Amino acid sequence: MLIIPNIELRLSFCLDSLFYLNPSISTGIKQKDITNLKCFLDKETCVPTIKSHMTKQTLGLENHIYQYLLSVSIREPDILKKLREETANHPRNIMQISPEQGQFMALLVQLMGAKKALDIGVFTGYSSLVVALALPPAGKMVACDVSEEYTSIARRYWEQAGIADKIDLHIAPAIATLDKLITEGETDSFDFAFIDADKSSYDDYYERALKLIRPGGLIAIDNVLWSGRVADSQIDDNRTKKIRALNKKIHQDDRVTISMVPIGDGLTLARKRE
Repeated sequence: MLIIPNIELRLSFCLDSLFYLNPSISTGIKQKDITNLKCFLDKETCVPTIKSHMTKQTLGLENHIYQYLLSVSIREPDILKKLREETANHPRNIMQISPEQGQFMALLVQLMGAKKALDIGVFTGYSSLVVALALPPAGKMVACDVSEEYTSIARRYWEQAGIADKIDLHIAPAIATLDKLITEGETDSFDFAFIDADKSSYDDYYERALKLIRPGGLIAIDNVLWSGRVADSQIDDNRTKKIRALNKKIHQDDRVTISMVPIGDGLTLARKRE
């Protein structure tokens, strides 16, 4: 059971959970009012303007440079483009990874010869689809999410792409799913893991993924630059502090070799040492 220590944090957690699981709840509520209420509760959104903490394109690139990068780099299959374009109209579209990041992850999976992957945080399915397409025909993926609504979009595209049989979707808290895999003897059996779920649990996901990944396997952790907030010492909301702490921990973790790549919103690659 998740225990949240005080009423302010409990209320803030409930707001985040409600708007994630059912964005229609916020229909008719002004975003400014939501922001002000959460700011009062946990100071998490106390910023001068309403701005997402995530970015769906590579951070820090001027737009004309970014557009050039896309024009000479991206080889996005039609099915991925359709999913990305549909998700662009979603109320929480900012949660989708960028196409250049997806293509980079697919390349890593192919370079590794990965056959078995974890996707922790599915949303509408772009990361799971791009990785599953890069897996061999007999490849398998375990995908973790808590939203039937959002993953229904993912399922539809998995079916259209002909890779639904590769993906075992678990609708449950990811920690519970990962613990179950560990209990069932799946340690050291996955080749690749992608972590892109709730930031407050990133360290828990990392530790469990590290058990499940084989020696020589790779963990990719999204949003590690968090739109630059991690580099601003004046920002101390819970999620920023959690990402900042994990970045520092992984930097000093001799169980892995690492590189933090400035693609998308920052992607840490951690290879489990043999």
